[in-house]
Amino acid sequence: MPENNDRNNFFSGFFWKFNEQITAQIVSFIVSIILARLLTPKDYGIVSLVNVFIVISEVFVTSGFSTSLIQKRTASRLDFSTIFYCSLLFSILVYVVIYCMAPTIADFYNNNQLVSVLRIFALRLPISAFNSIQMAYVSRELAFRKIFVSTSIATLLSGVLGIVMAYMGFGVWALVIQYISSSVFQMIVLFLEIPWKPRLEFSWNSAKSLMGYGWKILVASLLGTFFNEFRSLIIGKFYNAQSLAYYNRGSRFPELIGNNIDTTVSSVLFPVMSKYSNDMERLKAMVRRSIKTTTYIIMPIMLGLAVAAKPITVILLTDKWLPSVPFMQCLCISGVFGSISNANMQVVKASGRSDVILKLELIKKPIYFVLLLLAIRLDVLAVAVTMAIYNIIGTLINMAPNKRVINYSYKEQFRDVLPAMMLSIVMAIVVYPISLVDIPYFVMLLLEIGVGATVYIGLSFIFKLESYWYLLKHIKSRFGREN
Repeated sequence: MPENNDRNNFFSGFFWKFNEQITAQIVSFIVSIILARLLTPKDYGIVSLVNVFIVISEVFVTSGFSTSLIQKRTASRLDFSTIFYCSLLFSILVYVVIYCMAPTIADFYNNNQLVSVLRIFALRLPISAFNSIQMAYVSRELAFRKIFVSTSIATLLSGVLGIVMAYMGFGVWALVIQYISSSVFQMIVLFLEIPWKPRLEFSWNSAKSLMGYGWKILVASLLGTFFNEFRSLIIGKFYNAQSLAYYNRGSRFPELIGNNIDTTVSSVLFPVMSKYSNDMERLKAMVRRSIKTTTYIIMPIMLGLAVAAKPITVILLTDKWLPSVPFMQCLCISGVFGSISNANMQVVKASGRSDVILKLELIKKPIYFVLLLLAIRLDVLAVAVTMAIYNIIGTLINMAPNKRVINYSYKEQFRDVLPAMMLSIVMAIVVYPISLVDIPYFVMLLLEIGVGATVYIGLSFIFKLESYWYLLKHIKSRFGREN
């Protein structure tokens, strides 16, 4: 019975978290199209430069603190209040640093407008600190429906506000206010929805205990975020803005799919696993189920997206974005391995080994740096290729600790992943010839989707793939309960 409850809680959480991700992305996509028509590329360029520093700063404010609350098996009200004040204080200190550094950053980019934009944009940091603790509470309770509601409302209201301000001629400030107001609206909705509220109580012992775990997660997250942002800065420095635009546009679709699924799985899987951090057999069963299920879903989508990249690009973005197709294809292959790597990391985090997370980042990031430096001397496409190579290497590195933690060997993991991978490759081989036929792109895309889905599901049925029947059974049971 407890196992059934865990499974139901996981899939319920997955359902609401995935809906939250997709809803936010769809609304943001529509808003971005409207804003792109009202604002200039210069406006977007200023916000993009500023956002690099805000994203890195938010790691300091949110990553280690909230994770430590989720990981702790019995986090008390005192723990939540303590970490809330620690996070809030840290966010204020980081804001002061950014405020003082703003003129220097503006001089570096030779753009004085960055001073005021950065100082106002950074006001999002204390709000993010509050939000992260609210999110930790929701994650511990697996009440992801509340996040779905708050994110949907915040994305919609901030989008409308941004569009109105852009229409009224506020320029770059329309984007700044859109970003800040999204965090404010989400904080307000969650404040009204969840029972947890900060209290005037604090414990040094609680702070030391929780931050002893959290600081390693913080440093690991900081390394990952810094190098992700560093890649964009390097491309923008060595090549022109157009090349960076093609790279970013090519990464948009695989990241949209991969990040939504991976973020959903990690948000739901981590708190569930943390409840059984001392039960290694249960942890192993959970991560095996997660890897089997997510790879069964994500692999055919990513390989299908790689094959259908050209018609998707022309239909949605027009043919002026065709140079982004090779980037999309490389990054789709890269995204295939993300869910495997992510699931393995959740086990290590849930077992309380934040030191292992940090060690893995310290091993991986020099490899990332060397590959990036080698590729940047060739061309931007080489960067995309090396990112795919790095993700494969990174996945193999992330898989290693779980042989020791939960006795989940490389051999077992490859055996769990292989069926979905083989069927996805067969599907891609069958679908590819359609892209060579001289037919309208819309017809081509419909054929590729129809044939791909038929082949993949048909082969799953013929070969009696466990993940196929597992998902089918759960979907039927969910719809049966709702009806």
